[in-house]
Amino acid sequence: MICGIKFEMNNSLFIRDPQDTDLGKKILQYSILLIDEIGFEAFTFKKLAHRIDSVEKSIYRYFENKHYLLLFLTSWYWEWVYYLINVNVKNIEDPRNRLQVAIKKMVHATSENVDTQYINENVLHKLVINESAKAYHTFHVDTENQAGLFWSYKKLIIMISEIICEIDPDFPYAKSLASNLFEMSNTQIYFAQHLPRLTSLHSDPVDDNELIEMLSFFAEKLLRKA
Repeated sequence: MICGIKFEMNNSLFIRDPQDTDLGKKILQYSILLIDEIGFEAFTFKKLAHRIDSVEKSIYRYFENKHYLLLFLTSWYWEWVYYLINVNVKNIEDPRNRLQVAIKKMVHATSENVDTQYINENVLHKLVINESAKAYHTFHVDTENQAGLFWSYKKLIIMISEIICEIDPDFPYAKSLASNLFEMSNTQIYFAQHLPRLTSLHSDPVDDNELIEMLSFFAEKLLRKA
């Protein structure tokens, strides 16, 4: 079990790191639950303050606006998946086996038992599936990218792409394959839940093993000549 986990986040994401205080942790905990309950569009700091029995201005001491809060939550999730993959592939020599572990951790990140009371990984995963694209499909994405706000995501994709390059150093689309595997691990669940004609997955809730099998199929077919 992991105790007291804390990720180093880009300082531009927050005014004060919420991981450092009880109130900050409460903001993270209940923002995840409230966004899952009512959706990001309806979510406001006023509603969150009411939920945590605080005042709106106390939340603004941590985050400039709800967009940066969403970015923080999705970045935390990207860091979490990166951590899980990194610690679970360290002692595996065969890169094909490492890629398989990476795929499984993308899908099973919510089932890990972690002693971080203020983060519910299962609900956070639902938030990522439903809302995370809103964190970077924005008008100001280029400015925020220059500020390094998406480094957690890039770091995750770079790690997966490096495993792909070990399997086939001549494969020309390693980063594209890595990012597509991760995006598919979330978007295919979303499609199964809301737009089932856009996916070949057969169940809602999605069978994790079926999703892992699908992701592995694409990876193996593209890398079959290596």
